[in-house]
Amino acid sequence: MLQLTPSAAQEIKRLQHSRQLTRHHFRLAVRPGGCAGWLYHLDFVPEITGDDLEYESGGVTVLVDSQSAGYLHNLKLDYAEDLMGGGFRFTNPNAAQVCSCSLSFAPNLEKNL
Repeated sequence: MLQLTPSAAQEIKRLQHSRQLTRHHFRLAVRPGGCAGWLYHLDFVPEITGDDLEYESGGVTVLVDSQSAGYLHNLKLDYAEDLMGGGFRFTNPNAAQVCSCSLSFAPNLEKNL
C-alpha cells in the first residue's frame, strides 16, 4: 500500500495536466543509483504492463512494478514547497538509511528479502 498526501496527489494531477499527459499513468519505481544506493523514479507512462501493481490514493492511480514494490511498501509520498522551491518528499519505512537529499536510500535488506 502507498499513501499520497493531498498535496502530492494535487501536484501529480497538476503535472499530468500541464504536460498534457492526462491519458498517461503515474509510475513510481526505484532504480539503482544515488549516494545511498537506490533512487526514487517518478514518471508518466502511456501503458500498464503485466508486471504492474496498481494502487489508488488521493484520486491518483499509482503504478509500481513488482521489483520496486517491496522497497515502496507503506511509502508515504508528500509534496511541499519552501524557499528553495517545491519537491516531492518520501517517507519510506523500508529505508535503513536516507541520504541528505532524501532522494536516495539504502534499503533495510531484512524487510525487503
